Amino acid sequence: MFVPGCLRNRGDRLGSSIEAARQATTTVARYSMPEDFQIRFAQAGDAEVIHQMICELAVYEKEPDAVVCEPDDLRRQLAQDRPPFECLLLERDGREEGFALFFHNYSTWRGRAGLFLEDLFVREPARGRGGGKALLRRLAAIAVERGCPRFEWMVLDWNQPAIAFYRSLGAESLDGWTTFRVSGEALAQLAASDCAADDPNRDPPASARRVCAPR
Repeated sequence: MFVPGCLRNRGDRLGSSIEAARQATTTVARYSMPEDFQIRFAQAGDAEVIHQMICELAVYEKEPDAVVCEPDDLRRQLAQDRPPFECLLLERDGREEGFALFFHNYSTWRGRAGLFLEDLFVREPARGRGGGKALLRRLAAIAVERGCPRFEWMVLDWNQPAIAFYRSLGAESLDGWTTFRVSGEALAQLAASDCAADDPNRDPPASARRVCAPR
């Protein structure tokens, strides 16, 4: 996810050592920050402001009613020993101006964990000042520090300013791949289906059974 400054939108190196990894990455890439921005890892106590910005992002992406998670969900998950995600907060003058929510995926071909960016958002007053790029640079530094061979995200195809911005950073679009999703009632039906009763002739060939992100 990307809002003119945003986007769309566990490896074994994390596990119980996630806090150590966080401490290590705070020393990575001590580049000069634009203006007076600061970036820090979010904690459970930041759940409310993260939720606010998730909702702001949903409004920008023309789906204001799509957010069903609550601040308590984020708070509980961030407090876990193995959180399902991590989050960076962009701050200026003591106010949260943006966030980047990410987690680790895995490449079977590379045999290593990668970094996947789910959401990146910068609030309008802070856009055009380098905050979004600073978040992406920090995420790239985290990926390098943790030994990830790549850093990936998705973007809406109508968001041409974001696409141009990402390409200017050296990112490549994976034009040969299509994302598939099963959710809601379709997910429940698929889970409850009787595999033994399925027509074997309807199974896809083995070479077509890869349904996740490119290796």
